[in-house]
Amino acid sequence: MNIPHDAIETAYSFFHQKQRIYQFSTLSWQKDDIEMAISDYVESMNEDLYATLAKGKPDFLRDHRRFAEELLDAVEQLEQLL
Repeated sequence: MNIPHDAIETAYSFFHQKQRIYQFSTLSWQKDDIEMAISDYVESMNEDLYATLAKGKPDFLRDHRRFAEELLDAVEQLEQLL
């Protein structure tokens, strides 16, 4: 795996923070903002890291129906990579 450690740390920090807010938020606009922020982030993140987290799902972290589950999965995977 050719993923710089700082890419893992940065993604973990960002995803972990957003996941905590998303998990406890009762505001639909706040959840929408978090989904948009994560979607924007994955567009520019390390491609190898995204591929590792996505496990072949081309729309990983970009599908509203699975977002909460996938964000938690991404945080857990990143914890293992740290």
